[in-house]
Amino acid sequence: MPGYAVKNIDDMEAIYRGGFKRARAELGVESFGLQVLDFPPNVHRYPEHDHSHDGQEEVYVPVSGRGEIEIDGETHALEPGVMVRVGSGVRRKLATGDEPMRVIAIGGIPGKPYEPSELSRLGVPDPLATP
Repeated sequence: MPGYAVKNIDDMEAIYRGGFKRARAELGVESFGLQVLDFPPNVHRYPEHDHSHDGQEEVYVPVSGRGEIEIDGETHALEPGVMVRVGSGVRRKLATGDEPMRVIAIGGIPGKPYEPSELSRLGVPDPLATP
């Protein structure tokens, strides 16, 4: 792969009905996880989760729209200009209000080389796709 990549987010391969853009793979990033999450308005069913099973910490960077992130039961506003880091064992859940929200999610395991998940690889079928 060349020493750089330029891609339009809307042209990136996506899964989960277009809501999870495979930015890491599209750009050829190998040292950390990088995805673009597109949330429609009024999303409250994004699963609450943590990464205690794999040790990954995450940073969320909203680039458009507004929403909120619940971290261990405490709610914080998510909007452009706000960055949030969440440690591996900390529960988190994202939600939107009346407008869509686009968030860049960056992840990695402190002190360990990055190993991409299978779902972040190009060409892997969308788990929500109907056969």
